[in-house]
Amino acid sequence: MAHCKIPAGVFVPVIDPNKCEAKGPCINVCPYGVFELGKLAKEKRKDLHLIGKIKGFVHGWQQAQVVQPDLCQACNLCVKACPEQAIRLVPAKQK
Repeated sequence: MAHCKIPAGVFVPVIDPNKCEAKGPCINVCPYGVFELGKLAKEKRKDLHLIGKIKGFVHGWQQAQVVQPDLCQACNLCVKACPEQAIRLVPAKQK
């Protein structure tokens, strides 16, 4: 895409599991297939705060997940599309 001027893999999206409600606009807007919807692993659920656990339970533990971080070109479409503001882009080395 013309507005993505950063090479793939320089930045990666990070999803806050306490905020994500699996609505999926990040999946739909990402032109590079970086995200998919999946179930939050049981071992990761213990790290959620109370509100995150409630949201997770209500949504069947479904959340957006970063499956192809190396394809991200930091176009920021996912960050803008997320209604929960659960996504941020960070330098790849700071994951």
